[in-house]
Amino acid sequence: MAVQLFAAIDVGSFELELGIYEISGKNGVRRVDHIRHMIALGKETYSEGKISYDLVEEMCQVLEDFVKTMNGYKVKGYRAYATSAMREAKNNQIILDQIRVRTGLKVRIISNSEQRFISYKAIASKAAEFNKIIQKGTAIVDVGFGSAQISLFDKDALVTTQNLSLGSLRIRELLARIPASAKAHREQIEELVDNELFTFRKMYLKDREITNLIGIGENILYMMRQMQSKPVGDKVEASVLNTFYEKFNKLTLDQVEERFGVNAEYASLLMPTVMVYKRILELTGAQMFWIPGIRLCDGIAAEYADDTRLVRFTHSFENDILAASRNMAKRYKCHASHSQVLEEYALGIFDCMRKYHGLGGRERLLLQISAILHSCGKFISMRNSNECSYNIIMSTEIIGLSHLEREIIANVVRYNIRDFDYDKVQLEGTYQEGTVELDQKGMTILIAKLTAILRLANSMDRSHRGKLADCRMSIREGELVITTGYEGDIALEAMSFEQKADFFEEIYGIRPVLRQKRRI
Repeated sequence: MAVQLFAAIDVGSFELELGIYEISGKNGVRRVDHIRHMIALGKETYSEGKISYDLVEEMCQVLEDFVKTMNGYKVKGYRAYATSAMREAKNNQIILDQIRVRTGLKVRIISNSEQRFISYKAIASKAAEFNKIIQKGTAIVDVGFGSAQISLFDKDALVTTQNLSLGSLRIRELLARIPASAKAHREQIEELVDNELFTFRKMYLKDREITNLIGIGENILYMMRQMQSKPVGDKVEASVLNTFYEKFNKLTLDQVEERFGVNAEYASLLMPTVMVYKRILELTGAQMFWIPGIRLCDGIAAEYADDTRLVRFTHSFENDILAASRNMAKRYKCHASHSQVLEEYALGIFDCMRKYHGLGGRERLLLQISAILHSCGKFISMRNSNECSYNIIMSTEIIGLSHLEREIIANVVRYNIRDFDYDKVQLEGTYQEGTVELDQKGMTILIAKLTAILRLANSMDRSHRGKLADCRMSIREGELVITTGYEGDIALEAMSFEQKADFFEEIYGIRPVLRQKRRI
């Protein structure tokens, strides 16, 4: 199979990175070149709320050089992603336009959950080691410049992922406003970290045993080089990290610069990083730390290889998204058996209507998650559950989903039990449906299509007793015929089904019909 050259660009909080990769079915994803340029975009975003023109000018110049390098390699494809610094900057849309005009690059701002999921794909590309480690309780820890992410695995299943405001640059900028000695600042860092981790421990680590930590990100690579003489990618015992911390804690800023070979700007970020990893290690009680040596650019390349089917991954990432959604439903006491039946009905209708809705696998996944989470708002209010469900979904990260995809799911769930208002569905950004980019009207129609299916599927289990579990679906003469052999009373289902049929027909032009076969 031919080798394809691909470029990945990371517009990060503290640096710009370019990775050039060879991708092939035989050898997988292999990095052939890597360029970094330090630029503290996050410093201004986290303190001022926007990025200055001087930094935009520097950024565009560096990205122009990246484009020249990409042209020199004759790459066939590229993806350029921006993370938290750009995401939180008030003037980010102006900056993206400047980059497009100056360099020709189309940079996409990705959500935090997308960013972490991309890095997670890079870890999973090391299939043998990754699959072995996550058989036991495992946490993936990514301490970045803007935030830290902790993702918990248990027996190959993703339990939860949570984002904490513990990025090294964010912590440093916060403490810069407090005049204090270096020792006092270290104590303040510890207080900040412990405050964030206290809630995480109480909610997610109760009765959960964590044996392994997987550390990713640029900061952990610097730490690894100093912790032991073995090459990056090896495992580190918890005792080694503890010893390293004790030694690091005694170093001055100048000594950190000299020992790590970094400038003063970067050296000042290492202390918050070391502190966060140290406290997470103590909190979880993990005995082993695996540092696979990957960056976000590696994840972008792995994502591209997976999306284009250039490389086949053995790990199912879609199952991770579903596992995270089901754990979220469990947290909010959703009716598990009803949700499972609803999933089956909704996916059955989706598959039967494939010729008429024109949607793909990604939209099928969004529908499935909508079915899983459709009643989570009842945890807060039985009477106003749809609005509460909307707010819960919009406030909760689901790893692997973009902010816009969460917004689509939240709206589908909201309109499941209220009149659909075409004029009031408002979403931010544009959605990519296959090769087509949907505008506001297109996304409204997408939400309407998924809502019509979810409503109809929900009506089929009105009694929450799975009476239509044996049903068959087919399109006949302009009707979606759903036939069941259930011999008992389905009056509730039939009434609810008829109520939801009008909206379904309005969207698809296909009339749903429920038929009950009775044995003689």
